[in-house]
Amino acid sequence: MNWDDAYANAPYIPGADAYPERWAAQAREYRAVLRAKGKAETGISYGDSKRQAFDLFLPDTESKGLVIFVHGGYWLKFHRTFWSHLAAGPLARGWAVAMPSYDLCPDVRISDITLQIARAVQKAAALVDGPIILTGHSAGGHLVARMGAGGMLSDDVRARIQHIIPISPVSDLRPLMNLSMNADFKLDMAEAESESPALMPAPDIPVTVWVGADERPVFLDHARWLTEAWNAKHIIDPGLNHFNVIEGLSEANSPLTNALLT
Repeated sequence: MNWDDAYANAPYIPGADAYPERWAAQAREYRAVLRAKGKAETGISYGDSKRQAFDLFLPDTESKGLVIFVHGGYWLKFHRTFWSHLAAGPLARGWAVAMPSYDLCPDVRISDITLQIARAVQKAAALVDGPIILTGHSAGGHLVARMGAGGMLSDDVRARIQHIIPISPVSDLRPLMNLSMNADFKLDMAEAESESPALMPAPDIPVTVWVGADERPVFLDHARWLTEAWNAKHIIDPGLNHFNVIEGLSEANSPLTNALLT
């Protein structure tokens, strides 16, 4: 098996190279709109490095609660500023949205990133009252699933979480030891097992695992593994790939936003 090819998304997505620039432009434009309305507070620190910060976006009305979106990029790339436009759906429905970035491999290990996201969730939760919904994409799907696996959050914050939606998550990190990217991850078996949500007990929180029908087979596998391990709800979104599967978050009444807020 060619492991690197199995986990490669871009070669199998038409126009893949154009996505990051388009994401960044849409996010930049959307932040400008929210700033003009006084509804964006950016760069809120939650840790001791520059990347340990989140942006907080507020709805026009009193917030119903807090959605936290954690970005992907194989724990190696991207930043919170690529995804601001994905807050549009929850904001239109009256929810505040926090979007953290985090330090990247190889500067830190995946287990370090997990701890950083736990701190980000704690800090964001202190700023917005009400229920909390966690969602994240790809590596971010792994990270929000880890928040549900127990022991990561204080009891009071955990009690506020009403839904977790990992989108196209990496749920079992053991296969990643076969990738050339592991030169940056530095995963060994102990860390791969301790960071794999699919190997952990199911949380006492509703979980919906979301994945695009046109994704690479390994991502369909990861979604299925987590679904089966946690007896979670499993949605396979028709016609969508690993890059456009998240776009529904930018729409108030898309199937993904409806599922997120249900």
